[in-house]
Amino acid sequence: MMKPEQRQLFHKFLILEMAIQSLQRDFSVIENLKMSKVYLPILERLLKDITQDYYNAKRLLAKEKIRLVKLEKIDEYFSDVHVATAGNDVVLRYANQAIKTQVENLLLSHQNN
Repeated sequence: MMKPEQRQLFHKFLILEMAIQSLQRDFSVIENLKMSKVYLPILERLLKDITQDYYNAKRLLAKEKIRLVKLEKIDEYFSDVHVATAGNDVVLRYANQAIKTQVENLLLSHQNN
């Protein structure tokens, strides 16, 4: 069983992981744009900042013996996140749209700072 603080930290970690995956996918697309020299430094800085936060959250989770096992897409609306904890494994169900919105908000907040 995960404590509320652990669950909150894991949620932050999950959103950071999804943001990194999204930025990495977008990176290859932006490299092919005519104005890539303008966009790539912005994307690189954003990816660097988020990656640092990601590793900090991952370290804190490792201290609590919590790790992400896998992300499994159920359908177009929901995904299950399999989490290994010290006591037992947990499956958390997330709405895909909610994750997408939170990733966008995270990226926007990092971009504005």
